[in-house]
Amino acid sequence: MPPLMSPAPNRLRCAEPALHAAYGPRRWRRHLPPLDELILTVLSQHTSDANTARAFQSLRARFPTWEAVRSAPTTEVADAIRSGGLADLKAPRIQAILDSVLEERGTLDVDHLAGLPLDEARRWLVTLNGVGPKTAACVLLFSLGKPALPVDTHVHRVAKRLGLIGPEVSADQAHAVLEAALGGDRDRVYAFHVNMIAHGRALCTARRPFCERCPLTGCCEYYAEHATARSGAGAASGSAPSGGGGNDPLPGAPRANGKQRPPVTPRDHGRAARRLGRAPGAVRGGAVGS
Repeated sequence: MPPLMSPAPNRLRCAEPALHAAYGPRRWRRHLPPLDELILTVLSQHTSDANTARAFQSLRARFPTWEAVRSAPTTEVADAIRSGGLADLKAPRIQAILDSVLEERGTLDVDHLAGLPLDEARRWLVTLNGVGPKTAACVLLFSLGKPALPVDTHVHRVAKRLGLIGPEVSADQAHAVLEAALGGDRDRVYAFHVNMIAHGRALCTARRPFCERCPLTGCCEYYAEHATARSGAGAASGSAPSGGGGNDPLPGAPRANGKQRPPVTPRDHGRAARRLGRAPGAVRGGAVGS
């Protein structure tokens, strides 16, 4: 597949219903206001969902307005978000974004993005200091309901293995390729994003894809390429497909004492579940293409 070729329609049509069956259909709902979503997405980079929620709540408790965050000593902002990790990097980035918004708009809000076409709104966001394609897409999709696809490390990895993008396609390039294939349908883009992350966390993991339990094998280029190896000498010797950790204990496989290992159950990666009781949240995963 040429690097920027659109995904094979048949493969995408196969993958989407399989993802829905495994992880549930998803419909978009509005999450945080756009500026809140923007800052939350910065906090989510290189950390867990729970840590992101704690850091955001701590920041809002310490500073009641975004102007208070912008004008505070950077060390105090860093202290407020310490639970999210990389606080000394994220604090100046957050303040730089707020400075940029104020300079561009004269006020600390980005609500004007709701009235802009998708591409224009994206171009405006990525002009802000510290905002890349993934962060922009999170704001556009989760807050504004525009069909922008955030491509994090899970979406990028799973899309490559399925063959939806070529092996040399970067995360930044994948935004445009996958968005075009999904056809500008907000609910479809949202469901694809959330379910691809759920699949990447539960089964198609970075260290080892658990192909033997995957519901997408009929759609998957990686699986098809390694089928012969699995049925030949490699499978006979008990090794995992290329790219997997053959020594990883398989969930559901017997332990040495004869008891079964607990199976991996795909978690609900809807954002409300991980926001420690706050209403809306985003599934963001890793920081690829931030």
